[in-house]
Amino acid sequence: MGATVTFFRRERRLGRAGLAFRVDLAIMVLTISIAFTAHLIEIAFWAVLLLRCGEFQDFGMAYYHSAVNYTTLGYGDLIMSPAWKLLGPLEAADGALMFGVSTAMIFAVATRLILARFVDLKD
Repeated sequence: MGATVTFFRRERRLGRAGLAFRVDLAIMVLTISIAFTAHLIEIAFWAVLLLRCGEFQDFGMAYYHSAVNYTTLGYGDLIMSPAWKLLGPLEAADGALMFGVSTAMIFAVATRLILARFVDLKD
């Protein structure tokens, strides 16, 4: 989230935010890309934790299982051992919270772009 705030502040300081539709679109695409990349990195951290716990032998399976849990899909095709079973719901809760944070961040940037573009909307 810090990268997005820094990026958006720089764009505003340079006077590019709210300048034109294509610039605003590029800012939104980059904001969404930063959020998406952050989710992928967090899924990777969870996968590394699953590897370190000894639940999976290769990173690919650990990443897949982690992605299923993080996105709260819960396919159930890969099941954790009873000793580490609680990590699944914890990861799902973390993913749900982080998707909420990403959504809030995207809407905050969109709102700022709208207010920068349409100055008459400020009250």
